[in-house]
Amino acid sequence: MVTTVNIGARLDRLPISPFHYRIFWLIAAGMFFDGYDLYVAGPVLGAAVQSKFSTLAQNGWFLSLTFVGMTLGSLLAGFLGDRFGRRFTYQFNLMIFGFASLAAAFAPNIHVLNGLRFVMGVGLGAEIVVGYGTMTEFVPPQRRGKWMAFMAFVVVSGLPATAILAWALIPSFGWRPLFVIAGIGALIVWYLRKALPESPRWLEANGRAAEAETLMQTIEREVALTGPLPPPAAPLPAPTLGLGALLSPSLLPSMVVGSVVLITINALIFGFVNWLPTFFVQQGLSVTRSLTYTLVIVSGSLIGCAIGALAADSLGRRKTIIAASVWAIVFGSIYPFAAAPSVVLGVGFLLIVGIYVLTSLLYGVYTSELFPTAVRLRANGICNMFGRGATIVTPLIVVALFQASGVGGVLSFMIGLLVIQIAVVWAWGIEPAKRGLETLSTGAIDTPRQAVRV
Repeated sequence: MVTTVNIGARLDRLPISPFHYRIFWLIAAGMFFDGYDLYVAGPVLGAAVQSKFSTLAQNGWFLSLTFVGMTLGSLLAGFLGDRFGRRFTYQFNLMIFGFASLAAAFAPNIHVLNGLRFVMGVGLGAEIVVGYGTMTEFVPPQRRGKWMAFMAFVVVSGLPATAILAWALIPSFGWRPLFVIAGIGALIVWYLRKALPESPRWLEANGRAAEAETLMQTIEREVALTGPLPPPAAPLPAPTLGLGALLSPSLLPSMVVGSVVLITINALIFGFVNWLPTFFVQQGLSVTRSLTYTLVIVSGSLIGCAIGALAADSLGRRKTIIAASVWAIVFGSIYPFAAAPSVVLGVGFLLIVGIYVLTSLLYGVYTSELFPTAVRLRANGICNMFGRGATIVTPLIVVALFQASGVGGVLSFMIGLLVIQIAVVWAWGIEPAKRGLETLSTGAIDTPRQAVRV
């Protein structure tokens, strides 16, 4: 396909304006409730075990079914988003997990709750793929790393939000109100997000040049109210890509990188972070004290995301990913030997900081930049499918390792994944910092792997 509208260059030369902030916050609001609904599993399952509503094994199935749904949702979102547009897909998935969350609050037993969690998972998996992918297509390259990492900061703020609400609500009201909050919040955002525009990059990539031009002119008029616009760069060739291109020599290494890093970060979050309340309860702490410990430790998540946002553009994606992986390995190796409460909290806090530097880059920044617009959501959906698919079995592995070797066994598994991640990113990862998406799509980038997107 020949570029006729030059959408990429026209978007990339726009100064940051109220338009960008409006797009950001409307997408971020839905992403917050996605993060909230993901992280609510930790305190809910800890309380469910304590109240005999569920067993440890049934909790494992709750998480596994979440990931079955998220695996399916990630894959479907990729194909729906590239075929029918970003706008249709992010509204559809938000509605799914909003209604399913409300229904979960009234689940009569763990089996019904697990079934509803599968439905929630479909919407949650789709939201992450479409939300990050859509925002990537609007933000200018000089700010893209910072803005996308801050998007991850908003998502991750769902973690301390669930910890605070669980600490405040569960001892007196149980776990059900947490799902009510998730459902009502998601449906409110669904209504507000109806005003979001389609991605003009997607319109152009799908041959809808007239619509792309009309929308782009509307955006330019709004942004021009803040000052004159600089001229856009010359258009770059826009290759026609099908699904088979993902197996080509230029894109297959990125598929491997995207899949490995998402397998790793999903395992870290849902094989360790999300299990903290349950680990503490099983080690003899009360639910209230378990939730207090968890709240202190996971407060490092926001600091980690903030560090990721600052480092993404200045230090670069690859260096930050590798440095944070080493950091997590060091403190993950120390954590099982911590005994005193102050040491457990301090080392756990620092471990969480490293994990969430990775979270901000791997969810929010890096994987959305690895692929051209024509296949961005499908490629991301497939990578997320592998990431979520691997974690279908992660909770079962975690239960077995915890019962056999305690937290040390769980963290040894996580450290092994981090070592693999370092090797893969070092060998095959590209460096997209401060580069336009179209230059990445045509290979006009200096990388350790000269990837030519054709």
